Amino acid sequence: MAVQKVFPLSCTVQHYAWGKMGSSSEVARLLASSDPQAQISEDKPYAELWMGSHPRGDAKILDNRFSQKTLSQWISENQDCLGSKVKETFDGKLPFLFKVLSVETALSIQAHPNKELAEKLHLQAPQHYPDANHKPEMAIALTSFQGLCGFRPIEEIVTFLTKVPEFQFLIGDNAAAQLKQSSSSDSQSAASALQSCFSHLMKSEKKVVVEQLNLLVKRISQQDCVECMACSDNTVRAGLTPKFIDVPTLCEMLSYIPSKDRLFLPTRSQEDPYLSIYDPPVPDFTVMKIEVPGSITEYKVLAVDSASILLVVQGRVTASSPTAQTPIPLQRGGVLFIGANESVSLKLSVPDDLLMFRACCLL
Repeated sequence: MAVQKVFPLSCTVQHYAWGKMGSSSEVARLLASSDPQAQISEDKPYAELWMGSHPRGDAKILDNRFSQKTLSQWISENQDCLGSKVKETFDGKLPFLFKVLSVETALSIQAHPNKELAEKLHLQAPQHYPDANHKPEMAIALTSFQGLCGFRPIEEIVTFLTKVPEFQFLIGDNAAAQLKQSSSSDSQSAASALQSCFSHLMKSEKKVVVEQLNLLVKRISQQDCVECMACSDNTVRAGLTPKFIDVPTLCEMLSYIPSKDRLFLPTRSQEDPYLSIYDPPVPDFTVMKIEVPGSITEYKVLAVDSASILLVVQGRVTASSPTAQTPIPLQRGGVLFIGANESVSLKLSVPDDLLMFRACCLL
């Protein structure tokens, strides 16, 4: 009998403090839709839904006929399901972690090491870098979002330094002067000046940051502050309280990207987040957005030479494949693992539009 290479998954929720609370979170709503027995706590944040085989969030297989209970266990015994190139390139492991994020407040500032640097950092400090894999990321918006990646033009940052004295205080006079002078210099000088500004901001003592944030909140609450670009960007208007204004929020004066439908974060060969916006190379993972109108009764998910994870965001279908012993019902929040070179037929259960996302690794 052929190995069944298509099966549903129960995936891990991460309750990070920055996530949206209870049923206001899309993560919680997806969980509740896919599992009627799920109990959503309205006083708990539901930040991320992890779909993959990560050690801290290994998906469970929702099929009692499998001897393996988790996705990582099944993959370790069925490595051909990854696809020939993926299996060879990534040592028989699933090379991506598919996520849904529901964000209430600013996330931490992150650096994204390439594979070589990730292995080096993992060996040097595994307590801080528990994963030896590289960290390119692709974000696709289910709703409107704003992201920070790279740096603003030098002229914009200089304007913030001039109009927001609390920001200049945290950057420091020397770093601020260096940045202002670099606006007419070469790109290497500008990069060095940006690094100095960012380092000063991120290394500021917490007590000093709180003091400056309190001064900032007090000042903008006492004046219209129309001339301040930061206010027009909603950088410092988050409830006029330091609870929602921290170093990552202040970083919006250095780095900002308006609302987008997608964002790619490339990896770096240096242990820092100092990068400029540029056209990134094609990543070694892919996320496909699949939209099927309700007038279509059947849709075929084509086979690719990579393991895939499929998430249903809208609609209701029944999935079948050459190796699946019985049809698999899927609805909003449902997650399906698809082995390499396996096609899946989806029959729409109701005449509603279908929205899905499929993650895989096309080398």
